[in-house]
Parts: sequence; structure tokens; C-alpha cells
Amino acid sequence: MSYVQGATGEWEVVIGLEVHAQVVSQAKLFSGAATVFGSEPNSQVSLVDAAFPGMLPVINRVCIEQAVRTGLGLKAQINLFSVFDRKNYFYADLPAGYQISQFTQPIVGHGEIILDLPDGSTRTVGITRLHLEQDAGKSLHDQHPSKTYVDLNRAGVALMEIVSEPDMRTAEEAAAYLRKLRAILRYLGSCDGNMEEGSMRADVNVSVRRPGGPLGTRTETKNVNSIRYVQQAIEFEVERQIEVLEGGGTIKQETRLWDTVKHVTRSMRSKEEAHDYRYFPDPDLLPLQLDQGWVDAIAATLPELPDDKKARFQEQYKLSLYDAGVLVADQASADYYEAVARGRDPKLAANWVIVELFGALNRLGKDIADSPVSADKLGGLIDLIVDNTISGRIAKDVFLAMLETGKSAADLVEERGLRQVTDTGAIDQAIDQVLAANPDKLAEYKAGKEKLFGFFIGQIMKMTQGKANPALVNELLTRKLQA
Repeated sequence: MSYVQGATGEWEVVIGLEVHAQVVSQAKLFSGAATVFGSEPNSQVSLVDAAFPGMLPVINRVCIEQAVRTGLGLKAQINLFSVFDRKNYFYADLPAGYQISQFTQPIVGHGEIILDLPDGSTRTVGITRLHLEQDAGKSLHDQHPSKTYVDLNRAGVALMEIVSEPDMRTAEEAAAYLRKLRAILRYLGSCDGNMEEGSMRADVNVSVRRPGGPLGTRTETKNVNSIRYVQQAIEFEVERQIEVLEGGGTIKQETRLWDTVKHVTRSMRSKEEAHDYRYFPDPDLLPLQLDQGWVDAIAATLPELPDDKKARFQEQYKLSLYDAGVLVADQASADYYEAVARGRDPKLAANWVIVELFGALNRLGKDIADSPVSADKLGGLIDLIVDNTISGRIAKDVFLAMLETGKSAADLVEERGLRQVTDTGAIDQAIDQVLAANPDKLAEYKAGKEKLFGFFIGQIMKMTQGKANPALVNELLTRKLQA
């Protein structure tokens, strides 16, 4: 168990997350309005979304299916009977004065997520529930010096609110939870997980207590839109709460906001209790009754999810737990790797994808979908290494050229004359020249300074512009020095 050291002793941190994930669908939860991100303000608003009198909600079957798929992907209980409720509150970007949500009877019940931690260990975090609800619109405070504008494009967009148990104990575990949840949602195709576009946001619940003591009062930091900010918000809030408690104060149950400029949480309002929303079943929507056969049919279409794929990569490709975990964290990366590894040494393929490709994409700020080097071309480069056309060192130079030009490895090797020298006569000649040019080093080597072997190798590779086959150089130099 990980504890935080305060001025008066140790504290245990208790963290739970409520994630709002926008459902991938062409229309909103209860209307046919579109859901395209970045559209002109108020260009995707139906009469239902704008809450015109007499307009009735009609449930979107695709959104229900996506919620069920997500529940199945989280190994959760699917509730065949669920109810939509009205959650009443008044704000400018909520035209109806209520949000259609689910309260006592959600569509998905208890599930779990297995976290992959940096030290190779795992930790299971419980899922309390997943329920469907409408998003609200957006208030725009920066469009006019004295007025607030309202954009209703998001009003009515389907959200899955995924609520965890308070099972996490560190900011790092919370980050691992969000990464794993996002990966599962993306594999399932039920949410794109683009936090920068607001399609996945987290409400962060944090409290502290003495080890083994009763739960402390929690605060909720709302609508945090990046994993890095979630970590920072938790770290700040833990430090703040411990300081308050050790100073003799009390923690208020309240809603807070994360200030991305000052890197602090700020009080927003005292925490509302559920009864403040005056929940009641929506009179315009019948209870949702699902057929078990329909749920089973959805289950049959689920893709291979990250945990199963990771286990298969370890078994089929003999990869380490770490390498398999890195490759399956994103479905596109896993697919790319499998295309490269097909018919090739899987460990060599993993090394090139993880170290060289991912490193380059990170430097370039690109996603694997936008990689300048396709899986087929990277496989071609590996083939040239394996058949000794080029050395591993030359391959790295070729790879950089591939990134810049988009050309194949074979074309670049021919254009630039990079084919590896395997002519033993030419290598012998280079060895003789290096030894003749360094008689003092040769004498030292003969006298027992065997570390100079590496010096000779380096000089020979330099003379051959790195093209000499390293294994041949090693073998022929050994023979020469032992003669």
C-alpha cells in the first residue's frame, strides 16, 4: 500500500473517477441532430435539443447498443431493465431545465478494469455503474466583453457516465485507469477518447484518511480534460487536504475546478446531493427493456480487447509483458505491429516498432495512423537487416531517410550505395590498413590490453563507412590478431 507522508504522519489517498465518454453515433441520444465536432455554433440543434414545447424524445438505438458493448467490454452486468430519469437543474445551456439521465436503474451495473502498472504489477479497479445521459450545451464567455453566448451543438449528445469504485490510491493509478479505459473504449469503437475535443472528460473524487481509518470527506474536481491534468489535480488536492487537516481544519464536500494556468484546484460550489436534482422517471420515455438474445448478439461481435491481445502477443510472439503492453495500448499500434511481424522475427519487429518508430513519431508529434513509414515499408527494412544487405547501424540511417522521403528501404539502399560489404578480401584489406596505421595500439593489444579490440573494430567500420558486415569484421580481425 502506498501512503503519503504528512507533517504529522502517514495518510492514505482514496480516489474515484467519474468519466463522461461521448458515444460514437451519427445522431444524438433522443434526436436526429448531427454530432460532428467543430461545426458552426448552433448548427446541429433540433427542436428537441432546443426544448421547444411539445417536442418528444425518441431514443437512439445505436447509443443503447454502444452502451451495452461498453458494458460487455468492461465485464459488467447488463441490466435488461433500466429507466431514464429527469435530473432537474437550471442553467443557460440547458434549455429544458432538466437533463435526461439514469439514476436508480442504470443500463450497466458492476464491472471491472485491470490496470497495468509501470512495475509490471496489475491492480483491479471496480466499475460501479455505467449510465446514459444527455450532454448539456456550452456557455461561451469569450465571445463578447459583457455577454455570454450559448452554443447548443452539444445539447442532447449521448454520454456514457462510467463511475469507478474508490479503489485507486495514487495519481499514477488514476492515470493508468484512464489510459486503460480509453483503450477499451477505442477498441470497442464506442467512444473516440479524444479528451482535447471534450469527448472524454473526468470528474475526480479525492479524499484522504489515516491508514485503516474511516473514509474522509471527498471533493470532486469537475470536467478535467487530460490525463496529465487529472494527475496534477489529484496531487494538488491531496497536498491541500492534508495541509488543511494537519492544520486542524476540516474538508468541505464541494465541487472544485482545475485551473490549467495556475495548476491549482479552486472551489466552485458546495457539493449537491442527489435529492437536490429532484430525480423522477421521465414521463415521455418508457422503461428500457432489452432482450437477452440481442445482448448476446452484441457480445458475439466484440473485438479482441487489450488484455486478451496482450496475453496472445506474449504467447504467440514470445514478447515480454512490457513490450506486449506497449503495443496493445492502442489498437492501431497493435495492428501495425502484427503487419510488421508477419513472417518475420517478432522480437526484432517489436524492437523496431517500439524503439525506432514510436520514438520517431513522438519527436514528430504524429499518430501511428499518420506514420510516414508504413508497416509494409518497415517490414522491408527489417528484411534487409536479416539478409545482411545492410547492417543494423546503417538500417537506422536508412530509417531516418525513410521518414524524410517516404521511400522504401530497398530504393534508398540502392540510391545511396549503402549495401553492406561482405567481400572478405575488401574487409581483410581494411583490417590490414588499420593495423598498419596503429602499430602502437597493436603492440599494446599483443601485450594484453584486449579492450583495444573495440578500437580496431571502430576504425575498420569508419574506414568502410559503416558498410562492412560487423560479424565478418569481428571474425576476420580475431584471426589476424591471433596469427
